[in-house]
Order: sequence, then structure tokens, then C-alpha cells
Amino acid sequence: MTRRRVVITGLGVVSPNGVGLKAFRESLKAGRSGISWHEELKKLNFAAQIGGVPPLEEEEVLKVIPESDYHKLSEAMVYAVLAAVECARDSGVRVDLLKGYNQSPVQWDAGAFIGCGIGGMDTIFNELGPTLSEAEQAEPGRGTLPMGTNIVPKVMGSSVSVAVGKFLGLGAQVSANSSACNTGTEAIFEGFKQIQLGYAESMYVGGAEGTHYGIWAGFDAMRDVLCSRYNEAPEKGSQPLGAGACGFVPSGGAGVLRLESLDSARKRGARILCELVSAYCNSGGQRDGGSMTFPNQEGVIRCIRKVLQDSGVDPGRITLINGHLTSTTADPREVDSWIKALGLPLDCFPAIQSTKSMIGHSLGAAGALESVAVVDQIANGYVHPSINSENVHPQIQSIAASIPRQMRQLELDYVIKASFGFGDVNGCLLFKRWES
Repeated sequence: MTRRRVVITGLGVVSPNGVGLKAFRESLKAGRSGISWHEELKKLNFAAQIGGVPPLEEEEVLKVIPESDYHKLSEAMVYAVLAAVECARDSGVRVDLLKGYNQSPVQWDAGAFIGCGIGGMDTIFNELGPTLSEAEQAEPGRGTLPMGTNIVPKVMGSSVSVAVGKFLGLGAQVSANSSACNTGTEAIFEGFKQIQLGYAESMYVGGAEGTHYGIWAGFDAMRDVLCSRYNEAPEKGSQPLGAGACGFVPSGGAGVLRLESLDSARKRGARILCELVSAYCNSGGQRDGGSMTFPNQEGVIRCIRKVLQDSGVDPGRITLINGHLTSTTADPREVDSWIKALGLPLDCFPAIQSTKSMIGHSLGAAGALESVAVVDQIANGYVHPSINSENVHPQIQSIAASIPRQMRQLELDYVIKASFGFGDVNGCLLFKRWES
């Protein structure tokens, strides 16, 4: 079967350092952190009291989402819908949810894969939990207290994808995935396959994650997983590749990309941002050093090499690596995997960056937000800095010269992006600059 070419024609983003593509790009170029200290986490006795929360006000949301719908959505659903609407508009599709979106025709050749790592916590804590607690205290025979009809749609695993499918009127496959920190990257892989195999002409793909403390609490309880040393200097907390890396900084948001068959994009005269030439996901089987929290290095290397083999691209043509790089003890191990997988002399090693240095680790949204950053860099010819890496981790000194500390204007030919998640699951994507 002939595989169809897949291009990216739109982007949408809700990030801790910028809501909307323009703000996100400006922050990336400036090396601006979106991490801040949160008093609520201190009151809850969290060891790690910093995190990344998108600077989003309700009045801004209501400029996009009708008020009657807004209150039926969880936080992650709101982020996903805002990013998807911006993505559709960026791709040249007219979308106005305030003007009777449910009257628009179904887009039978368009679908969505939007994932989430730990969704619905805000609904569970703020609505479901208190209602059930009150019911326990009620008189026998009173019956279950009313919860409203929106509880289930808010907490079900597919909530983010069905919300996007509803507002955009998508008629091809609309589904959600959840694969820990690999969720966003895996969603892109799934959408890629849908178009390659001819099941859809376009797919909205990505991930979303809320910022409720209930999502972060379990990680804080694990100790040494989250960064707790920089509560008084939050913007310094996320240090991927840096000597001071002491745990990841949790965050939330959403990233959505519109994948489209090349034929469809050309037919409608769409602006093409870049091409997605190869994608792959695998697992290390939680063997040979792989576990719930650490990847099997052989699995990581195989995942990266599979993408290169499938595309036929020589590793020497890679201009930039956008790594998973979380600001944990796993960073040196990841860099070693890149070195082994690419097999390049160290003086020819490509630039390597971590978007998490500015936005933290958004769990199910991470791979999607980072992919939005990758595509925007390719389309606009720049490399964003990896901040907080002035003092390079002693175990990765060999590639220190490849870490960008300031924004560079650079024409990017091929950019490779990877994610590695709890449960020893991996994903890798290879993007190419578009040449009309």
C-alpha cells in the first residue's frame, strides 16, 4: 500500500508561558519561563510548591467558548477546545463557536486524537467528592444527592477528544489515548497513521492536561520526583540538562496540531508549516533496567532508530533534537540514548533542547506542546534556548556545545522529537522543513 504524505497545516496552544501561538512563540524566543510559586500548594503542605499554570482568565475563554457550554467542561477540556479552535483557524478553517457551531455540517473526512494523562481531577475533587461526602452524611433512605448530568462527560477518559469533536463537528475517528508522559506524542502517531492509510484527510492531534493539585499530589508524595529546592525561585526550578536538576516541575495546558494529507492541503490551498515524515511508538517491556519510572534504554534506542530507518533519513541530517528531558536523574541516560541511537561523532552532534525548561512537565500534554514548539521553530527558522542549563550536568559534558543557551536564527531541515513515559513507553516523531 502506498503511504500518503502527511503535512502540518495548523497549530494551537495553551501553555504556562503563553496562551495562543503568538504569545507562546515570543516566550520561546525570549527564553521566558511560565513557572510560578503557588500558595495553595504551600497550604496543602506540598514539598514542591511550584508549577506551570496557563495565564488564562474566564473572560478570555468566553470569547471563544459559549458560556452555556463552558460550565459543562473540565479544565483539561477547556484547554483542549481552545487549542483546537486556534489550530483550526490557523489552518484556514473558519470557526466561530459563538455563532451556533452545532448548525455547521459534519466534517466527515476530519477526526481527532486528543489524549490526557490524568483527567477530570478538578471535577472529582470539586463536584463528585463533596456530593458523595454529603450523601454519606444524609439520613438513610434519602437517596443519592443530585450531581447534575455533566459529571460523567467531564471525568471519562475520552472527555478531551469528544469535546473537540463536538465543537469542530468531526466525523472521522474521534478518540482519546492515555500513555503517561508519552500521551501527546502517541496521539500524533495515531493521527499520522489515520491519514497515511487513507481513513481521514485531516486529524486534530495532541494532548491536554489540567493543573488541579490532585493531579500533582501523587508525584509530590513520591519525593524527589518533583522539584522542591526552588520554591523561592520558581523560574529556576526546571533545569533539564543542567547540573541543578532535582526533579520535574508539574504543569498543564494543551497543544493541538492539524495533520493533513498533502493532497488535501494542496486541494484547499492551505499553508503548509512542515511535513511529518515518520512516527513510531514502542515499549521497553519494563525489562533490562526499564520500570514504571525508567525506560529500558534499548527500547528508547530502537524507537529512535525505527523512525530514522522508516524515513530513510541519515542521522547526520538531523538539525535539532527536541528531547523528553524532564530535569530529573533520567536526563543523562536519555542523552546517552540519543548518542547511541544516532551514532554520530560528538563534534557533529545536533543541537539538543528541552521545551520543559520553560513550561515544566505537562504530563499528557507534554509531547503535544513540545511538538507545537518544534513545528513553529521549523516554520519560522529559529531554535529556542534551553534555559537553566548554564551549568551543564557533569554526565553530559560531552555534548555541552550542542545545547542552545540563547535563541538562534537557523534554518532547520529535520527535527526529531521524542517522549518517554511512565510504564516504559516511548514515542518518536521526525519533522521536515517544507519546500514548496
